[in-house]
Amino acid sequence: MSRLFQKKIEPRCAYCVHGRTLTEEQVACPKKGVMSASSHCRAFQYDPLRRTPPRPAKVEFSALKDEDFSL
Repeated sequence: MSRLFQKKIEPRCAYCVHGRTLTEEQVACPKKGVMSASSHCRAFQYDPLRRTPPRPAKVEFSALKDEDFSL
């Protein structure tokens, strides 16, 4: 399965197909039991629907001038 939005995504139990979220910081793993959401194991499989990508940086348009848009 392709990794959406970034080429390298850090493996985390929070994004794993096997993990089930207990709290924001804990995940129930059928392989390892209760794990930290930031940890991972060898059975990690990325699930893009479980991940919220970081918000893109906002562009500050007020700092731009008319000269920036001319050739």
